Amino acid sequence: MMKMDGSTGKQGLIFDIKRYSINDGPGIRVTVFFKGCPLSCAWCHNPESQSFDVQKLYTIARCMSCNSCVQACPNQALSLSNGEGIKTKQDLCDNCGVCAEVCPSKAVEMCGKEWSAELVMKEIRKEMLVMKTSGGGVTFSGGEPLANPELLVELLSACKAEEIHTAVDTSGFAKKDILLKIATVTDLFLYDLKLIDPERHKKYTGASNTIILENLKELSKIHENIILRVPLIERINTDEESIKEMIDYIVSLPGLTKHVNLLPYHSIAAVKYARLGGTYNHENLNEPGHDRQLAIQDQFNKAGINAVIGG
Repeated sequence: MMKMDGSTGKQGLIFDIKRYSINDGPGIRVTVFFKGCPLSCAWCHNPESQSFDVQKLYTIARCMSCNSCVQACPNQALSLSNGEGIKTKQDLCDNCGVCAEVCPSKAVEMCGKEWSAELVMKEIRKEMLVMKTSGGGVTFSGGEPLANPELLVELLSACKAEEIHTAVDTSGFAKKDILLKIATVTDLFLYDLKLIDPERHKKYTGASNTIILENLKELSKIHENIILRVPLIERINTDEESIKEMIDYIVSLPGLTKHVNLLPYHSIAAVKYARLGGTYNHENLNEPGHDRQLAIQDQFNKAGINAVIGG
C-alpha cells in the first residue's frame, strides 16, 4: 500500500532514532525507539515511550513566553501562566501538533511519529560505514518493539538482507509466537529481567512476569545470543532473596551462555516526566551503593554467570 509520503509497507510510531549509540549492543549502533509499552515500570527511564499515542512534550526552560502556541491552538486548549509557562487543558487538547509547529524555540515538541520500514531503513543506511567499521549495527528498543511485530519483522528482515547486525531490546512481554518469529531474524537479544517474584513484579511494573519468564525459557532453547539486563534498584530487587531468585532462575535456563548486564538505577528520567506534564514518584527508588553492586556482581559470577556492571 502506498503512503502519503510515497513509502510502502507497515508503519508504526517511532519516538526517536539515536545515532552513535554505544550502550545498546556491540560496536557503534543506531537505536530505533518504538513508542508504546505494555508495562509501566516505576523506574522507567523513557516515560515518553510508554503510551501508544503521540504525546506533547513541554520544556519550560526553553519557553520564550511568546504566546505563539496559545494563539495558534485550534482548540483553545493552551494558556500562558505567569511563572509556570504554558498550561494545557487536557480535555480540549487533541495532540494535533500545531503548537509544536509554531513554537520558535522548540519548547513544545511532539513525541511519536508514524514511520514506514522504508523510511527507517533510509536513516539506518546513513550510518552504514560507522556501523560496519566498528562492528556495530542496529538495535530496536522502546517502549516495547515486540508490540509492533509486523513493522519490527520488516525492519529486521531488511537489515538481515543488507548484512546489518541486529539487536532487539525487549521486556519479553509478548505472545510467544511473536517472540519466536522475531528470533529467526534477530542476531542478539537484550532481554530485561526485573524481578522473579510475580506479585512484586506486578506491583512495580503493572503486570505479572509469567509470560516474560516462560518466553525467556523458550527463547533460550533456540537462540544462543541473549544478554540479560537486570536493573538494580535499592529496596526493590537488591535484597538477598531477590538476588538469589534471579540467579536460580538464570542458572535454570536451558542452552544459554549466561551473560548479564547489571544496570544500577539512575534518576535521569525525572526531567522527562516533567516534560510530559507529570511528576516522577521516585522517593523509594535509589541506586545501591558501590560495595553492594560489587557484592551482587560477585554472587552472579560465583554462580557461573558472567555479570558486568553497566552495558
